[in-house]
Amino acid sequence: MYPEHPPLPGNVVGIVGTSGSGKTTLLEFLVAQLAAQGLRVNVIKHSHHDLELEPPRKDSARLRMAGAAEVMVASPFRFAIIQELRGAPEPTLDEQLARLAPADLTLVEGFKSYPFDKLEVYRPDTGRAPLYPADPNIVAVASDQPAPPELRDGLAWLDLNHRPTVLAWLAQRIKIISPAA
Repeated sequence: MYPEHPPLPGNVVGIVGTSGSGKTTLLEFLVAQLAAQGLRVNVIKHSHHDLELEPPRKDSARLRMAGAAEVMVASPFRFAIIQELRGAPEPTLDEQLARLAPADLTLVEGFKSYPFDKLEVYRPDTGRAPLYPADPNIVAVASDQPAPPELRDGLAWLDLNHRPTVLAWLAQRIKIISPAA
């Protein structure tokens, strides 16, 4: 079911779940808490939609539309690199990770087909089936429902409504997979 992908570097954890399950809300909390503890946290958010990152008539958009392969927009506050694929294949998760600056942890929302440790955000009220029964790389589930009795061994079940529990699980997971541990 899952295509072959090379193993990812340490301290990469996926956050997966169906649309509307609360992945981004949980990510906001986790990133804010970890950053407040002095950790450098990167995030990759995968989208299946076209991205509009700049107003269409701004200089950078005009240069990109004129044919530039990459446009970097830089200011004293932040910078962004916008790369046009122009029919080239979407970069793999490995390629995306390689473009990021070093960090203590990289959280990835999406890229569900990759075999790396993932936390599923699962709310039965979304009306969609959970992902964890079919994905052995999901090592924890954060849900607003109690754990089902048929839960597989080694799968952590976390209370999504008590986010500090999810944070504590992630902090422990970072220690487990840290190369320095």
